[in-house]
Amino acid sequence: MNEKTKEFLSLSIYLLIVLLLSYLFVHYVGQRTLVNGVSMEDTLQDGDNLLVDKISYRFHDPERFDVIVFKYTHKDNTYYVKRVIGLPGETVQIDNTGSIYINGNLIEEHYGFETIKDPGIAAAPITLGEDEFFVLGDNRNNSADSRFEQVGNINRNIIIGRAWVRIWPLHNAGKVADIK
Repeated sequence: MNEKTKEFLSLSIYLLIVLLLSYLFVHYVGQRTLVNGVSMEDTLQDGDNLLVDKISYRFHDPERFDVIVFKYTHKDNTYYVKRVIGLPGETVQIDNTGSIYINGNLIEEHYGFETIKDPGIAAAPITLGEDEFFVLGDNRNNSADSRFEQVGNINRNIIIGRAWVRIWPLHNAGKVADIK
């Protein structure tokens, strides 16, 4: 084999490895997701690009107040970004003042800055199944979330992962958990 053939073969193997690692990363470790809409304002903005951690929920379940990305079941290739409020087995209710109760106890949370005007189906107590989560957008009055039947409770098997890092726009880059 001459030197040019060796270089070409070496470069081809290198590119194949890079492509394989990229594929494995996107499908099993993380993916980029674009925020489309205002349902998570002020935490996330329309047009933000996020990296989604797809691996940590393989080892533990989502926790209350995690920002998750899940597949919207009524439309192909549509993902929602919302905040976990209710956990499996809990009972969630939103009263007519917009207060959120978990198992009858008022929860302290600092993400939705406005009073919830429409509790939707959560006006009556909703008991979550063993693999179900109740999610809300931070922009409570401009969010399609678990309060409404078209979204409803989120089954564990449609959760893609945890919104981990905002990568764009650069001036707002940072860990999503640190964004207040």
